[in-house]
Amino acid sequence: MGRMEKNVKNGIMFQGFEWYLPSGGYFADMENKIPDLVAAGINSVWLPPQCKATGVFDVGYGIYDLYDLGEFDQKGEQRTKYGTKEEYLQLIRALHEAGIRVYADVVLNHKAGADESEHFDAVQVNPANRTEEIGDVHEIEAWTHFHFPGRRGKYSDFQWHWYHFTGVDFDQKSGESGVYRVVGDGKGWAYGVSGEKGNFDYLMFADIDHHHPEVREELFRWADWMIEETGVDGFRVDAAKHIDRTFMRDFINYVDEKHEDFYWFGEYWQAYSDKTGKYMEITEYDMDLFDVTLHYNLVAAARGGKSYDIRKIFDGTLVKEHPAMAVTFVNNHDSQPGQSLENFVDRWFIPHAYALILLRKDGYPCVFYGDYYGISGENPIEGNKELLDKLMKLRNSFAYGDQEDHMISENILGWTRHGTKEHPGKMVTLLNTGDAATMELFIGKEQAGKTYADYLGIQEESVQINEEGKGSFTVGPGSIACWAETGNPID
Repeated sequence: MGRMEKNVKNGIMFQGFEWYLPSGGYFADMENKIPDLVAAGINSVWLPPQCKATGVFDVGYGIYDLYDLGEFDQKGEQRTKYGTKEEYLQLIRALHEAGIRVYADVVLNHKAGADESEHFDAVQVNPANRTEEIGDVHEIEAWTHFHFPGRRGKYSDFQWHWYHFTGVDFDQKSGESGVYRVVGDGKGWAYGVSGEKGNFDYLMFADIDHHHPEVREELFRWADWMIEETGVDGFRVDAAKHIDRTFMRDFINYVDEKHEDFYWFGEYWQAYSDKTGKYMEITEYDMDLFDVTLHYNLVAAARGGKSYDIRKIFDGTLVKEHPAMAVTFVNNHDSQPGQSLENFVDRWFIPHAYALILLRKDGYPCVFYGDYYGISGENPIEGNKELLDKLMKLRNSFAYGDQEDHMISENILGWTRHGTKEHPGKMVTLLNTGDAATMELFIGKEQAGKTYADYLGIQEESVQINEEGKGSFTVGPGSIACWAETGNPID
């Protein structure tokens, strides 16, 4: 697992939202879902960004005020899309009472919806190569002054000005959109960021300058306030590849010195590479990352079907190269249909994909709300709660101990979990993207005479382990099977 989560046996994270949730009523609905989460063995929930954004229909990433958790009448209403601060804190308390840790989604890369515009010097750059200037330095007018009139200085009297940002995307003076780099003493793009587009410091809205000493001081102060005010157990860092890695290192170290057992994981949306490794090195391996490469591989496998070699599913993945730092996932709010990073694992492959993240030894698996409860909106997608409940219960009951992989064919991948003293039951998992197949596998001579059954209920006939410790296990066409010894009830 992650650095602070590694002591959680077979932990499961739940991403507690999808993009198209209705505006309002979220917190009460999630509180009603807590029994589901407890029954499934989920030990942590990643909640959506609750800091005030541009309006009550903003999912939370158009961040306006870090100190407004649905407490002040700002941006049209007191509440956020999800509800009020009181409701947010009540849900956190309820989750904690159920023994579930809570992670806040924090947006520290940019700010949106400024209160006033300001005049300052900037230069327009090529959006495809932000290191290339496409004009002269000139005065622009942009929305960069944040003074939060609805909050009136409560919790913090800090005001944001143009010099606290590195770039903006609109010149009010000319009425032109584009990418504008702020010009001034000590100003420039951060270089501890992704090298895409020449320099990927700028993502959207008003881009925060994490080198500015006043910004650093304010964000450090906010982190203390957020943790003490809410009691959250960790931060999910949005848009990490656009935030200078030296700032993230210092930010993490600052928080960790004051808050024990705090968990960090970040969205670094890029296939695993040496650059990702460098980011982890500079941040001192203190922040786990989502395994984006594995997600892409799962999508490719689902689309490829029989033509995809399932034995290569972990090639180039974070969970293979840095298993202790990988947050594995199948889909999320950004990859779901209609979103900016749309890249969705097809429904037929959902059992395979979740078996790969839930039933194997490595990685901290994250179950997506949209895959569990379904996706709403104009094009709704049905959830897979019954299947995922079974897989999560299998994880909690049988997915322990050493792992033996079975690279059977380009369409069949399997593995055996050999159990531990505390959880002695063994489990054989088989994934098939081709035709039905039966294969003989060695389980262990001590298993001779025992009966194994498919706990998913897909294969109806049981398997008898022979004197040599082998059994003939079947998996259906384009299906999966999870075989375990009968008489080991799932708790």
